[in-house]
Amino acid sequence: DLERATKDFSPAQMLGHGGHGTVYKGKLPDGRDVAVKRINHISSHGIEQVLNEVKVLLSVSHPNLVQLLGCCLEVYDPLLVYEFVPNGTLAEHLQRERGDGLDWFTRVAIAAEAAQGIAYLHSRSPPIYHRDVKSTNILLDGEFNTKVGDFGLSRTALTEASHVSTAPQGTPGYVDPDYHQSFQLSDKSDVYSFGVVLVEMITSMKVVDFTRDKREVNLAALAVGKIATDCLDEIIDPALMIQACRNPVVRCMIQRMAELAFRCLAHEKDARPSMAEVFDEVE
Repeated sequence: DLERATKDFSPAQMLGHGGHGTVYKGKLPDGRDVAVKRINHISSHGIEQVLNEVKVLLSVSHPNLVQLLGCCLEVYDPLLVYEFVPNGTLAEHLQRERGDGLDWFTRVAIAAEAAQGIAYLHSRSPPIYHRDVKSTNILLDGEFNTKVGDFGLSRTALTEASHVSTAPQGTPGYVDPDYHQSFQLSDKSDVYSFGVVLVEMITSMKVVDFTRDKREVNLAALAVGKIATDCLDEIIDPALMIQACRNPVVRCMIQRMAELAFRCLAHEKDARPSMAEVFDEVE
């Protein structure tokens, strides 16, 4: 009984809140910890997203994707039950809302595992496009193993060469500008969003921050400009700069990741690498 598992959806059990529902920590009768997403006051659009997430998660299995354990759709507020990933999100660690920050090699390992999970989605037949790749959807377990989650916006391509035509959705700061203009969704839209995540890993800066100069509010645009003009050092996370000064290998790796991010953020989607190529390079 999920009400009992979550202590009647107690606020003390709440792990997070999103646009379509609230996630609670629960404990099953067999002792397993789980995450229970309660979809609040659902609309027809919300029902579509819930069913879509269930459909996608039931069709995939990969160690770097969050596992769906079960669901209950016969209630007013549908419930989805996932494996519990205890160490929060990448965003929380980069913003130091949780823990003491991440060293460079941990960041690289997280990037590689997240890239592998997304590349797996793109390799399916037909391919699956996540459509909401961002640091808050990259979850970490106790050993900092990576799980990509939140498949509510995901879409399946009908054929390998197809581009799904759909109204742009996603999170400001991460949405592919080519997709925003053409409504043509492809695997390269996820690549763009992942490029933004790579920049977050290098800088630990917020993706959209109105406290910055108006020309620098958007992190992707800021990073592209700094990398293009060889001014990357101005935006590297100071904690990483200390590590880079001590270890020339780290300095070289940061530069290479920045160059990869730059290619992922290319305005023309055909100039971007595939997610499989991104994984190969990060690994």
